[in-house]
Amino acid sequence: MSVEDANVIDIIHSEKDCGRVTLTITDHLEWGDGEHLLKLQDKLNKYLAFIESGEILEKYPGAQGMAVKINVACKFCPDSEGEKFLHLCQGKIAEAGFEFSYETHGI
Repeated sequence: MSVEDANVIDIIHSEKDCGRVTLTITDHLEWGDGEHLLKLQDKLNKYLAFIESGEILEKYPGAQGMAVKINVACKFCPDSEGEKFLHLCQGKIAEAGFEFSYETHGI
């Protein structure tokens, strides 16, 4: 499970104390490659489709009535193009009514 497998939800968990379910993309790829951004974009689009189609409620009934957040867990710090892309994603995902965040773990 990773950013390279667009058809899989990598991690899903609920945060009942704040009424939110978070779907996480695990991204182990280095930045600076346009292919990376395309893979991440594809995966984000699949996550949005999973949420907006209602499939999330079929696969994860505990999400009923909860806010939804998409998180990208990056192994590497985004470069300037990656930062721009992630900020654009944040705006578009917010327009769709969901939260978005990203974080760096590792190097």
